[in-house]
Amino acid sequence: MERTFIMIKPDGVQRGLIGDIISRFETKGFSLVGMKFMSVSRELAEKHYGVHKERPFFGSLVDFITSSPVVAMVWEGDSVVTSARTLIGATNPITSAPGTIRGDYGVTIGRNIIHGSDAIETAQSEIALWFSEEELATWESCAKSWLYE
Repeated sequence: MERTFIMIKPDGVQRGLIGDIISRFETKGFSLVGMKFMSVSRELAEKHYGVHKERPFFGSLVDFITSSPVVAMVWEGDSVVTSARTLIGATNPITSAPGTIRGDYGVTIGRNIIHGSDAIETAQSEIALWFSEEELATWESCAKSWLYE
């Protein structure tokens, strides 16, 4: 089974969307294996967004993600990275399809509710950055046989 990193950003937390967002992943059939409600340190934010360090918007990304608590999660399932990206929708909520998290809840690109890993390799590095191995649960849902052949 594949794993991905998902983060409900400060705007999603402040707007009370945590339960709705988690429900979408559960309804899809993915298993939650790690979750933290936390304030993000500047150091962690800078590491997380390190790929954008030279971009002019790097500072505002870091400022935003540290402005209020987030919900950091690890989800597991078959093709979960790709499926999660589909559930999340396009980065810009204006162009994100209705029925996606960003399409339904997002308003602007700077407040787009949620982050999801964009590739298996990215997921692995983001999970390692946000979670220790001990913080991840190993378990199997009783629904697994109803989801996978």
